Amino acid sequence: MAKLVWDNAGERYYETGIDHGVLYPRDNAGAYTGGVAWNGLTSVSESPSGAEPTDLWADNIKYLSIRSAEDFGATVEAYTYPDEFAVLDGSAELTDGVIIGQQTRGTFGLCYRTRKGNDVKFEEYGYKLHLIYGCSVSPSEKSYQTINDSPEAITFSWEMTTTPVNVTGFKPTATLILDSNKLGKAKMDAIEAVLYGTNAEGSDEGTDPRLPLPDEVLTILNGVTG
Repeated sequence: MAKLVWDNAGERYYETGIDHGVLYPRDNAGAYTGGVAWNGLTSVSESPSGAEPTDLWADNIKYLSIRSAEDFGATVEAYTYPDEFAVLDGSAELTDGVIIGQQTRGTFGLCYRTRKGNDVKFEEYGYKLHLIYGCSVSPSEKSYQTINDSPEAITFSWEMTTTPVNVTGFKPTATLILDSNKLGKAKMDAIEAVLYGTNAEGSDEGTDPRLPLPDEVLTILNGVTG
């Protein structure tokens, strides 16, 4: 093995930014269909929890340490949200323009993109797609203030919890990350065609955006050559 070298040109990596947010309401069959663009998404602060160690002792020594199940949660912040999110946030429309709260909250999927950079290509180096399953949000605080000489837009914030989905050969998961630098353009294009939908050339007809489950993601990737 050769001697280690630090900070070579092109190997000074970092991650930044968030864009291309998509909301996928979960239908009655459990599928994440009807994806809609989430404009104004400013932050997703991922906060896994659990995996706490429990030490077991025997023969006057630490016999072993076992860990509890891990759970994925996040804090989502945005300047606005799609109309489809209101139902998922416990609202309902009595009639056009009349909204009530404290209703049943729905579950949904979420997709967003983060940028990867290095010291040569900067933010054009690559990106990651984050796919989140089984999401639900808790009631959030909304603070309205008078307009003054230093106006600021209201930032909405939600605490999000998740319920994992099955993955063949692995433990259930609520998160899946796709790395463009490892998968390549052809495979990322194939996944994005499902996530973002497609339009037929010269027509508004096409396929609707949806969030595939992890097993289907793997099938899509394996079906792309090159």
